[in-house]
Amino acid sequence: MSRLAKKPIAIPEKTDVTFAGGTLTVKGPLGTLSKTIRPYVTVAIDAAAKTVTMTPVDGSIAARAMVGTYVAHLKNMIAGVHKPYEKKLVIEGIGYKADIKGKDLVLALGYSHTITMPIPADLTIKSEKGQVTVTGIDAEKVGQFAADIRAHKKPEPYLGKGVHYIDEVVRRKQGKKAA
Repeated sequence: MSRLAKKPIAIPEKTDVTFAGGTLTVKGPLGTLSKTIRPYVTVAIDAAAKTVTMTPVDGSIAARAMVGTYVAHLKNMIAGVHKPYEKKLVIEGIGYKADIKGKDLVLALGYSHTITMPIPADLTIKSEKGQVTVTGIDAEKVGQFAADIRAHKKPEPYLGKGVHYIDEVVRRKQGKKAA
């Protein structure tokens, strides 16, 4: 069993955690998040002590693995309804840019066409000069949308052109040498 699952998870002030019908719901100051929990895990909410405890239903490998996963998901959900998650991407290259037009993110990444990505309703996107910021309360959606943006033009190792995370180190290679 996971070490995370052995400790009860504290529920902070202004947060409500409920479990009904296989769905775990966390309500907080910034919004509500829900996650479907498979029957491998038993969820016990202690309202008096303001804690949540997750235990595997049996000793199977799948049940023990899922306990740690669901504990991590719950911690991310509790953190997200208090402080939004944020990913920053840098767009490097001549003519490379990102614009927000209505509910779409339009990327010009050196192709013969622009790339249009619809922005999910629960995410906030900011596009400043050479930088895109993805913000939201759901850690999975923020990370996935940022990864989708980066996947359109990964940074290349010779000139460093492309899209990369702000804290990502792009390993550069030496170019051709003159004879």
